[in-house]
Amino acid sequence: MAVDWGTVMVKLGLSGLDTSDHASVVSINIFVTLICACIVIGHLLEENRWMNESITSLIIGLCTGIVLRLATRGNNSRVMVFSEDLFFIYVLPPIIFNAGFQVKKKQFFRNFITIMLFGAVGTLISFIIISIGAVEIFRKMDIGALEIGDYLAIGAIFSATDSVCTLQVLNQDETPLLYSLVFGEGVVNDATSVVLFNAIQKFDLVHMDVTVVLKFVANFFYLFSTSTLLGALGGLLSAYIIKKLYFGRHSTDREVALMILMAYLSYMLAELLDLSGILTVFFCGIVMSHYTWHNVTESSRITTKHAFATLSFIAEVFLFLYVGMDALDIEKWQFVSNSPGKSVGLSSILLGLVLIGRAAFVFPLSFISNLSKRSQNDKITFKQQVIIWWAGLMRGAVSIALAYNQFTRSGHTHQRGNAFMITSTITVVLFSTMVFGLMTKPLIYFLLPPSMKHLTRSLSLSSEPSSPKSFLSPLLGNGQGSELETGHSIPRPTSLRMLLMTPSRSVHHYWRKFDDAFMRPMFGGRGFVPFVPGSPIERSVLEWE
Repeated sequence: MAVDWGTVMVKLGLSGLDTSDHASVVSINIFVTLICACIVIGHLLEENRWMNESITSLIIGLCTGIVLRLATRGNNSRVMVFSEDLFFIYVLPPIIFNAGFQVKKKQFFRNFITIMLFGAVGTLISFIIISIGAVEIFRKMDIGALEIGDYLAIGAIFSATDSVCTLQVLNQDETPLLYSLVFGEGVVNDATSVVLFNAIQKFDLVHMDVTVVLKFVANFFYLFSTSTLLGALGGLLSAYIIKKLYFGRHSTDREVALMILMAYLSYMLAELLDLSGILTVFFCGIVMSHYTWHNVTESSRITTKHAFATLSFIAEVFLFLYVGMDALDIEKWQFVSNSPGKSVGLSSILLGLVLIGRAAFVFPLSFISNLSKRSQNDKITFKQQVIIWWAGLMRGAVSIALAYNQFTRSGHTHQRGNAFMITSTITVVLFSTMVFGLMTKPLIYFLLPPSMKHLTRSLSLSSEPSSPKSFLSPLLGNGQGSELETGHSIPRPTSLRMLLMTPSRSVHHYWRKFDDAFMRPMFGGRGFVPFVPGSPIERSVLEWE
């Protein structure tokens, strides 16, 4: 029996209200099968010097898009319409939450000032350079009617980095400083870009004056601080509820379910209040890993660690797979098909602006950061600066989602200028991920050979207190060791001069004292062991007391 693939593929989709149940099941089967294929092929290519999981998923998505386009004879190559709601509400939260939940907090907050310099100030610098470049160059190219808000949106869209390829190569145990900087900057950068983008859409930028600029800056800092506070409150609330009610007495499933739902609730509440859900769920993850995670039973700890990591992994694979499949949709390219040279030129200009905007803040801000550090081991070397610069050159799903939000309506566009921007964004994302991503492993191996990585690791381990070891430490280790538990005394600054010279360590020291005196007695955390009858681990702990 002959199958009319054109009819079948037109019906495929998850976002259309008139889609049949059978077509939805078919499209879900396609995606699940491809995700399984990405996992298997990614495992087989794990030791490959060039490939990584994200590039593998992107290539499989592109190949699938080509097959679908051939099967539909060029009429339709779309399995699922790209939806910003799907991306921001369902796919992005588990990725960002797991990033905060798994982060080594000591390294993150020790380099917090540098991370904020790169992630917030650096993103603003990149945003300004890309926006000015777009205004000066694109207006001369006659690509269509674009307003000042569109040019500023372009700056926000292409300031959003995607450092997944680099983080898949770096190891936070071998290169803790570099990993914490790249990782922390990536999260703060995404949040800053989204906050900037939302602020641009709210203000009347046509009649811009000093008052509008001041309101824009004030709104930006308001969103940034309020989103962070909301995430911390969500994490503390979950810790307090689980500590007081002892869910583990009856069911560990309730503990795990409550952690997942409270994290998602904080994200959705931020979206409801027009705040930054990315920042909220990230800091909710950090607070949960510091308090809530220690209040649950041992089995729940292992379950949550792997559950959050698995959800994040599947979401990342889905994103790159979907970007690859959606890139070859014929509708996006038919509006620019008569001007291929102009389309390539736009993409090249945007890529050049990304390179310049990235270099304009990484090296100067690294120099400023090094001025405040006394220890040579804490300073960012030139080779590390090159890797940080390289890590932020790749663009990903956040850029595509913001571009769709600005230049399309329900995933479609019929304006020439908007079509140019959509296709250029897709081109930059594909090129940067494929080319820059493929060169990431060789570049890191060249700049930081394995011997230097092990040296960096030994230096970092010798400068930090060791955590107590147990048979669960490979699964549960999170770099959250407490000074009180290690038995080692760490010299602390005793004068105002030392406080100013080493502010991060001093702040960490005083926060630890406040945490031990006030926060942990109320919200739990490390040292709090909930008793569950029949649990051999908890019973053995109580016997030693």
